[in-house]
This record gives sequence, C-alpha cells and structure tokens, in this order.
Amino acid sequence: MKKWNSWQDYVAVIAGLYAALSTLWTAQQGSSMVMMIGCGVLLIVAGVWNLMSPGTPVAVWVLMVLGALLFISPWIAGYTGHMGAAWTSWIAGAVALIAGVLAVQPSMRQHTVGHDNGLAAH
Repeated sequence: MKKWNSWQDYVAVIAGLYAALSTLWTAQQGSSMVMMIGCGVLLIVAGVWNLMSPGTPVAVWVLMVLGALLFISPWIAGYTGHMGAAWTSWIAGAVALIAGVLAVQPSMRQHTVGHDNGLAAH
C-alpha cells in the first residue's frame, strides 16, 4: 500500500471534518460541541497519520476507537435530546468506525510484508 492511497482513511478524515464542522449548523449543548469538535479533529489527525504511514495497525486501531467514541458520545455526554448533534455523532462515528474496520486487514498485511523482507505471512 502506498502513502496517501487508502480510501478508508480519506473517508475517516471526511467523517471527522464533518463532525467538527457540523457544530456550525446544528443546535448544540455545551458538551456536544466539545465532543464533536474534539473527536472530529482527532479523527482527522488519525486519518492523516494512517495516510502518511500505511502499514501501521496501531493507527487504524486508534481511528476505530475514536469512531466508536464519537458514536457513543451522545450517551456519554448526555446530548441524545439534541437530535441534530446526536445523529451527526452517530452517523459520523459509525462511518469512521466502519472505515477503520475495513482498513485493519490491509494495514496488518502491509505491516507484515514490510517487516518480513517482502514475504507474506501464512
């Protein structure tokens, strides 16, 4: 896998960007804005980290944890009643989590091939 070539990471970056920017047009409660901007920016960072260094499984796992955190943040931070913010968190978090799940195997394969002098693991 080449640098800047993983569509899954681009999807996660877009989901993070959407979550962070959606605070501009959705009704927010104090904690929802912090969670959405925080998780969104961290998703962007994790996605760019994955794009810059393919074959780093820990970066993909970080991306999945952040996606899951964004997904559950309406319950953690108590903003399930603000439907715009809650739905944005659920959808963007699920998209990032699914993108991470789809990126795990290629990343692990690249990591294995990179550390075994080009020999794939059996």
